[in-house]
Order: sequence, then structure tokens, then C-alpha cells
Amino acid sequence: MLIVTGATGRLGSLILDRLLERVPADKVGISVRDAAKAAALAERGVRVRTGDFTEPDTLKHAFEGAERVLVISASIRGDAAVPANAAAIDAARAAGAQRVLYTSHQAASAASLFAPQPVHAAAEEHLKRLGIPFTALRNGFYASTLEMYVRAALESGRLAAPLDGPVSWTAHEDLAEAAAIALTEDGVFDGITPPLTAPRTLGFADVAAILSRITGRTIERVVMDDEEWVAAMAAGGMPRPLAEFLLTMFLASRKGEFDVTSPALESAIGRPARSVEEVLEAFVRSL
Repeated sequence: MLIVTGATGRLGSLILDRLLERVPADKVGISVRDAAKAAALAERGVRVRTGDFTEPDTLKHAFEGAERVLVISASIRGDAAVPANAAAIDAARAAGAQRVLYTSHQAASAASLFAPQPVHAAAEEHLKRLGIPFTALRNGFYASTLEMYVRAALESGRLAAPLDGPVSWTAHEDLAEAAAIALTEDGVFDGITPPLTAPRTLGFADVAAILSRITGRTIERVVMDDEEWVAAMAAGGMPRPLAEFLLTMFLASRKGEFDVTSPALESAIGRPARSVEEVLEAFVRSL
């Protein structure tokens, strides 16, 4: 059985859709914290079981009969994510999985300025010690991250954010397809993958220019001081720790951590990856 964790989340639900195009539903199981949210998947014949990375005992039942397990990285900020991911990886091995897959990030590094990256680096190191085949999917930076900034920019005409650097914005849909392929096909990805990215890196100035073309309005890129931006986000209702967390993305992009592309994603999915233009056009149409 192929097991996917976090299957009701944005990436996980897309992976399930692609996976069910490849294998029968009775060959697929999911581990979720709230089984009620997966009722539609259960109706399709998917095995739904409750599992929580922070309660490892629940994973034994959730992963029962696993041949391969895809661990979608824990949606926990801070150091608590490290043991949570490790618990899921260990549970997959204990369940007899022949391969464990993990959704990592293209810039995974213990030295990264972006807060999630040391967490991914720790998971990759844990996978190396696993003693069985593994795949660490080094996903490109999710293009959906732009949505909160784009929404505000469309309201004000100003894409106001800290100084940034180029980022390989990559669509969830493409990464989900690659994950489904990695789960079901041998020889596609083994170990730590190359960066799974769209073919271009773009900064916020590029994004503002794209938005201007899409909407026919002038969207101005405004560079804000780091602390000024954090304070503005907090004043607007965002918890200050979250704003400080988001700031680390800008710090890392300035350092060039996300200024990397690779043909590996397009090679795996057998078609061109979605462009930022396509992602933003779809988002603007949805508003």
C-alpha cells in the first residue's frame, strides 16, 4: 500500500489526485490528523486513518501495510518540526516500507537563513541514516507563497515588501505530479533529488511587472526596510512572530539561496513546468 501523510493539505490533496490517476484507490492509504476532513477520499475507496507526527504511537496503525510512504513535512514552525518529521520517518521504516519519501526543499541546509531549511536538512540527514531506500524531494519554492503579497498589491497598487532576491517559484500542481511519479515508479528519483523547480527565477520586481501586464494596471514594486515591514504586518493584524518568520524568506533570497533551477522537474513530469505568469493569472482570475 502507498501511504501519504497530510493528504488533506494543499500539496497533499493534489498528490492524492495525481496518485489516484495511477493506481486503484484500494492501494492507497492516507494518514491525517482529522479523518473527518478526508471523508470524500474515503468515499473514493482510499483507506483513511488518523495519524499525528507528534503522537508517534498513532502512526503504527496509520502506516500499517505500507510499501512506500510519502512523508509531507510537518506543518509546524520551529524546532518541534525536527522530531515530528523524524517520528514519521521512523514509523514508516517500522511499518516495513521499502522506500520512504519526504517533501524537502531545494535550499535545505543547516546554515540557511530561511527558518524551515534547517528542519528539512535535519530530515534529510535522518533519511540517510534510515538503512532503506529513500527519496528527498527537493521542491522548488511554492509559487502560492506569492498569493498574500499579490492580493495586497492588487488592492493598493504597490507590491511592498523587504528587499528580495531571485526565487524559483514553482507550482504545487507540478510538484504534486512529480511526487506521484516518485511514489509509483522505480528509477525516477533516488536519494536527495536535484532541485525540482520551474525553469526561471524571478524577484518581486518581476512579479510586479507580470501583475501589471495581467491586470493592465501599474503595480509598483516598493522596497521596505525589514523592521518597518515587520511592524507594518504586525499592525495589520499578523502575529509578530509570523512576520519575523516570513522575513527570513527575504533574507535568504538576498543571499541567493533560491536562485537555482534544474531541468529535473520538467524531465520527470514530461512537460514544461507552469510559469509564474500562469500561476498568477489563475490566482487573479480566482479573486
